[in-house]
Amino acid sequence: ERPRTRPEILEALVPRVGPAAASAATVYPTLQLLEDLDHVRVAESEGKRVYHITPAGEAFLQAGREAKENVFEWLHGAGEALAELGQAVARLASVTYRQAYRSEQALKRVVEVLKRAADEIEQQR
Repeated sequence: ERPRTRPEILEALVPRVGPAAASAATVYPTLQLLEDLDHVRVAESEGKRVYHITPAGEAFLQAGREAKENVFEWLHGAGEALAELGQAVARLASVTYRQAYRSEQALKRVVEVLKRAADEIEQQR
């Protein structure tokens, strides 16, 4: 939107992502990463670090926007299937934890089954 200092960035993020996600503990390391990736550059102004987006950062944002649009388009068409997937995953989690807490042997069996299932799903490319 415009160059900002770290506190200004935090302030702008809170209404968008909430105070937990817009904390100094998450935002400041992310700003450092963006600087390392050349997505932002930092300039000193009146003794403060001001973050400016770079052309590489703009390109990264544009790619993200396009990916987001594609995901939402896909989600719109896959809504029912995704709901079914969500229900299946929730059931799996419930059954898994119930069984795994029965005994150490049950836990080992559950882990083996989950590993095989993950391998099988992964091979369906």
